[in-house]
Amino acid sequence: QVWDSFGRVLYNSQPHEYPITSLAWALDGELFAVGSFDTLRLCDKTGWSYALEKPSTGSIFAISWSIDGTQLAGACGNGQVIFAHVVEQCWEWKNFQITLIKRRTMKVHNVINDAVDLLEFRDRVIKASLNYGYLVVSTSLQCYVFSTKNWNTPLIFDLKEGTVSLILQAERHFLLVDGGGLYLYSYEGRLISSPKYPSMRADILNAQTVSLSNDTLAVKDKADEKVIYIFEALSGKPLGDGKPLTHKTEIVEIALDQKGLTSERKIAFIDKNRDLFITSVKRFGKEQKIVKIGTMVQSLAWNDTSNILCGIQDSRFTVWYYPNTVYVDKDLLPKTLYEKDASEFGKTPQIVSFAGNGITVRRADGSLVHLHVSPYPAVLHDYVSSSRWEDGVRLCRFVKDQTLWACLAAMAVANKDMTTAEIAYAAIGEIDKVQFINSIKDLPSKESRLAHMLLFSGNTQEAETLLLQSGLVYQAIQVNINLYNWERALDLAVKHRTHVDTVLAYRQKFLEDFGKKETNGRFLQYAEGVSV
Repeated sequence: QVWDSFGRVLYNSQPHEYPITSLAWALDGELFAVGSFDTLRLCDKTGWSYALEKPSTGSIFAISWSIDGTQLAGACGNGQVIFAHVVEQCWEWKNFQITLIKRRTMKVHNVINDAVDLLEFRDRVIKASLNYGYLVVSTSLQCYVFSTKNWNTPLIFDLKEGTVSLILQAERHFLLVDGGGLYLYSYEGRLISSPKYPSMRADILNAQTVSLSNDTLAVKDKADEKVIYIFEALSGKPLGDGKPLTHKTEIVEIALDQKGLTSERKIAFIDKNRDLFITSVKRFGKEQKIVKIGTMVQSLAWNDTSNILCGIQDSRFTVWYYPNTVYVDKDLLPKTLYEKDASEFGKTPQIVSFAGNGITVRRADGSLVHLHVSPYPAVLHDYVSSSRWEDGVRLCRFVKDQTLWACLAAMAVANKDMTTAEIAYAAIGEIDKVQFINSIKDLPSKESRLAHMLLFSGNTQEAETLLLQSGLVYQAIQVNINLYNWERALDLAVKHRTHVDTVLAYRQKFLEDFGKKETNGRFLQYAEGVSV
């Protein structure tokens, strides 16, 4: 049986032929080996078996892994010591499939033209990663960077510290994690930065607790699991005001989005209650709220080419086509989702990758399932990022899909494009919002229009601040009256010595409509001296 750190059973095996006599985890926690009578089994951390060997050794009583996790030794019942090496690992990206066929040899297979290349290394291969057009391989002493366009001339540099335990790639650079720390390199082999934080334990980091994008690095703290440290990738310094992101419960998995502007970088994370949250990583000025967007989420992944998020929640596979909707128009979020039944994936499935419009999911028994989602939302993201609003509207009219229109509506509001927002909201039948957007377009000043757009997204405090900074005191008071924030409206009127009578008149009419009498002392006090 395999349990997670919260005591939940992840895996239950069938009964073995003979009693299990030994078991040992590899140091990086990705694999474990099981010994029995004439049996050596290699298993994934989630329980399913990669390989089964039947050596004639009697029972294997003890297993010990090498520090780099590439080989193991077993003490056998017949007095011999057995040595085993981990080979046949496989990496895939687009049309390339790479297999470690021997300890120092990799085979590259291009499935389009069936071309095969062999890559030979001086020392044994420890870790590798294939993504964004590059293969990064670490051996015991060196790091090799291959471009998928040319396998003959890798870039090679020596490694400083001990064994690499994790390689993460982004489009512009990659991260190496070893016992000594975190090292960010460009694909030309230049060391960019080496971020550090208090109580850093690099040896226990894995792909769920570290995330990398083109401009940001996020690391979940082990000492306090409610904390995520966020760094500027190029300088290695903490982002914004240097404070880490803190959540109210322990965090299990984190993931940064890969595309878009640095100022709009988002991080999604799952906490121990299996709730999925999203928040902005830019920490200057006003903190963006941490918003819950999913429950009972097993696994998540961002798309590599656009900011689309997918996850497996409970028995449903869900794709958030535009997660930023929560900050623009929260009511619209359910309309921007794609959901399908996930019961075919079985219990505790994991998303392996989300590249292009293809998603790979690993089931609990180790088998891979491939899914495809609509390519249109990614095209829409592309149009919006280059401000091609007319093309976006044309695409939505061609596809005739409510989900796509809802995404376009949220994107248009986020980018303050009122004309497109009006068309998109009309297409999904949100007539009240169309009317409000129309009223915004008729407002005289730019500041006033901007403030009402903030109101539309629910940012009342920011809208009021903007109006006051622009000297539009009456509008700021009117906004609070419309929202029935009577106390705040009166505060503003008294502070700026203007329109106190207006606030009192609106308040009086409001109370009369409900047949109530004034009981608030402050309103009674000011009403005495003012004729309404």
